[in-house]
Amino acid sequence: MALALLIGVSILSVLVTVHWYLWRRLVKDVSRKGGRWRRTGTVLVWLFPATTVGTMVAGRAGAPFEVERVLAWPGYLWLALLLYLTLTLLLGELARPLLLRAFSARTASPARPASEDTGPGPVRGPGGEAPGEGEGAAGATAPDTTSRRLFVARTVAIGAATLATGTVTAGTIGVLNGPTTQHVTVTLPKLPRRAHGYRIAVVSDVHLGPILGRSHTRRIVEAINATQPDLVAIVGDLVDGTVEDLGPAAEPLTQLRSRHGSFFVTGNHEYFGDARSWIEHLRDLGIHPLENERRELPGFDLAGVNDIAGERIDEGPDFRAALGDRDPARASVLLAHQPVQIHDAVEYDVGLQLSGHTHGGQLWPGPYLAELANPTVAGLERYGDTQLYVTRGAGAWGPPVRVGAESDITVVTLASPQT
Repeated sequence: MALALLIGVSILSVLVTVHWYLWRRLVKDVSRKGGRWRRTGTVLVWLFPATTVGTMVAGRAGAPFEVERVLAWPGYLWLALLLYLTLTLLLGELARPLLLRAFSARTASPARPASEDTGPGPVRGPGGEAPGEGEGAAGATAPDTTSRRLFVARTVAIGAATLATGTVTAGTIGVLNGPTTQHVTVTLPKLPRRAHGYRIAVVSDVHLGPILGRSHTRRIVEAINATQPDLVAIVGDLVDGTVEDLGPAAEPLTQLRSRHGSFFVTGNHEYFGDARSWIEHLRDLGIHPLENERRELPGFDLAGVNDIAGERIDEGPDFRAALGDRDPARASVLLAHQPVQIHDAVEYDVGLQLSGHTHGGQLWPGPYLAELANPTVAGLERYGDTQLYVTRGAGAWGPPVRVGAESDITVVTLASPQT
């Protein structure tokens, strides 16, 4: 409890510090005291994080789903914008002294040599100053230090805001346009010749919720059906919410078409709510949940295990139940949401594990952080005799934004070494 409180206080302190920094660079440094932008900007810098807090609290407090949807867009988009405003402003700190120096050099008046004959000097007044000299002189042309700093502050602020907003906008459009389709071929040593070319459409991390809904599901279904797969594998984190709120959003899954059907394993987000209700609802939609179980398909075994998060309600992964009594001479494909489950898959001599969970990092520099907790962030890698493929996912969690980690579905084509 004490550790959780310490972590919470630390996170809150960081967020308050970051928002103060944004206010300083985007509001205070670029405006005159008491000006309209100073007042408006101050309100906005604290209003946006308030919508983020409201978004996170609304769902847990049982607020109506429509309220969640209203808060979700500004609340989650602010998180993405906060990240890239901070990064671009920090880059601006490097440019700030260079801009000040360049601007000062350009506006400074060149000095004339003392020996140069410039003719009769100006008539000086009683105090020895020439007309136009002295404090408040109307004839001064070079801006003072305050004006230079204000100009540079505004230049950096506008540049950072433009770059950050453009990045978030492009990343949002990419998510809303739907996932791209990737293709990868995996050779399974035990796969018989008759199963050569078997095509599995892998989709993960759709994250249906207050932002991504029915139209997003429809785009994914259309993309999968266009590949004409033999089997569809949904490897977790399909939803962020209840069947009551998101049932209509998931309904297009009934239109999935493949030769051997669609299969599903839970992800950690299913266990944030009522995973059991979703498992039963997916059955009603024609999706086959694999709860620590196995199906024998022509040429290979298809197995699925629950997500690790299910351990909280005694429904965690059970590799023995799913794989313990299978024929080791047959090729095998395992559906497991998290890449870290590869270590158990290796112990059970699985040929190929299909996973998601990482989102490929979703928001740069997220991939570097994802590497700290996952053996593979995206793509195909080998662990002993077991291969692991991790899709970047077809949706987004939190901000509906992806930067440096494009969403995808993947068609995995199984190859036999006997061809």
